[in-house]
Amino acid sequence: FAFARMLLAGNLAASGSKVFVGRDLRSSSRSISRHVGNAISAAGLVPVDCGELPTPALAFHAMRQSAASIMVTGSHIPDDRNGLKFYLPSGEISKADETAIAALHHEGAPRHMNGMPEDFESARDEAVSAYLARYRGAFAGDALAGLTIGVYQHSSVARDLLPEMLEALGARTLLLGHSATFVPVDTEALREEDVALLRQWAIRHSLDAIVSTDGDADRPLIADETGRFVRGDLVGTLTAAHLGAQSVVTPVTSNSAIEATGLFADVRRTRVGSPFVIEAMKEREGGALVVGFEANGGVLLGGGTSDLSPLQTRDAFLPIISVLAHRKETGRPLSQIAASLGFRHMAADRLQRVDMACAAQFLARIATDPAFAGSIFSPLGGMAHLDPTDGMRVTLGNGGIVHFRASGNAPEVRCYVEAASDSETAELLEQGLTILAANTTVP
Repeated sequence: FAFARMLLAGNLAASGSKVFVGRDLRSSSRSISRHVGNAISAAGLVPVDCGELPTPALAFHAMRQSAASIMVTGSHIPDDRNGLKFYLPSGEISKADETAIAALHHEGAPRHMNGMPEDFESARDEAVSAYLARYRGAFAGDALAGLTIGVYQHSSVARDLLPEMLEALGARTLLLGHSATFVPVDTEALREEDVALLRQWAIRHSLDAIVSTDGDADRPLIADETGRFVRGDLVGTLTAAHLGAQSVVTPVTSNSAIEATGLFADVRRTRVGSPFVIEAMKEREGGALVVGFEANGGVLLGGGTSDLSPLQTRDAFLPIISVLAHRKETGRPLSQIAASLGFRHMAADRLQRVDMACAAQFLARIATDPAFAGSIFSPLGGMAHLDPTDGMRVTLGNGGIVHFRASGNAPEVRCYVEAASDSETAELLEQGLTILAANTTVP
C-alpha cells in the first residue's frame, strides 16, 4: 500500500493505472500476492497478475508498458520467510525510494481493504513470451548447438523456462534435481549438498555445463564440465566480454583481476547493491555499451545493442546464455575458459553478534590512524593501499586483500579476502576474522 501511495504521490502512476504482480514458487508467495493485489486495489490502482515467472521477466514486461511492478519473492532465503521487490515504471527503486516507502508504511494503511477481484487481469503468457523473445532475437538459433547442458531445476521459478530457452538456441538439455518443496539455493554460498550434486551429475552424464538460478531467477548458477561452480563475478566478466562491453560496473567485492584482464576500457567499482551499480551505469551511458554485474552473477545491461534491449535489473538468463555461447564459439571447456582469466582465489565469512558501535569505530580508525592500521595489518604483509568505497578494503604488501564491511541490517561484519592460492586465502580469512573478533565483539 505504501508503494502504491508513493507512485501516486510522485506522479509515477495515475488512479486506475496498472501494477503488475509476480511471484516465485515458495509456499507463501501465492497468498501474499493476493494481499499485494488487495493493497494495490485499495490505493486506487489496478493489479495485473503475472503469476509465477522470473523477476527480470516481470520487470521487463512492466517497464515496456511504462508501469510499476511488485515481485513476491524471498530470493534465496529459506521457505519460511518471504519478501517483496518493487519496480518503478523506469526500473528498480533507488535507496531514496526505499526510504520514502518506509516512511509511508509507518503512516499505516486502511483497516479494511477491498478484495482483489477473482477475475482480475492476467498477463503471465504475454510477459514470459516477451522475455524469451528478447534472447531469441539476440542469439542465433544454433548458438548453443552441440552442447549438452544439465539444468538443475530445484524450485527455481525458471525451472521450465530455462531449458525451453536453451533448447530454442540449439542445446540438448538434461533436467536434474526437480523439487516439490522450496530449496533455498544461494548462488554466492552454495550448500554442501548442491556442490556434491553438481560434481556427481557432471561426471555421470558427461555434461558441457550445468546451469540453474536462485529462487526468482535474477542470479545465475553455472558449473563447468567437472561440476565446479563458476564464480558470479567471473560469469559477469565473461558475459560483458562476450557482449563486447566497453565499460563495466561492479561492486568493490568483485575479483580484483577484472581490471587486469584488459578486456574493458573502463571498470567502475561501486558499493555493494544493485541500486549503486545502476546509478554508476547511468552515469556512463551515451553510446558505449555498459554492462553491470554483481558478485552473485546477476547481470544488468545498459546502453543497449542493436539486438538486445537494455534491462537494468539483475538477470540470470543473459549470463547463462552468453557464457554457454562463448563456450560454443571457442570450443574450449568452460573450466579452461574460466582459468584463462587469471581470477584470484577468494573467500568470505562473517562475524556475528558484533557490537556495531565498536565495529564502526574500528573501521573508522583504520582510515584515520595510520599507526593503528599498520599494527593491525603488519602481521599480514603490511598495508599498501586502502579503498573505503564500501567498508575498508585493504591491499596488502604481498598483493593479498582483506576487506571488512559492516552489515546494514544485522549485527555482523563481513570479511572478504583474496590471495594467490586456496591455502593462502583460507589462512588470510582466518586471520581477518581473528582481527575482527579482537576489535568488534562484545566482551
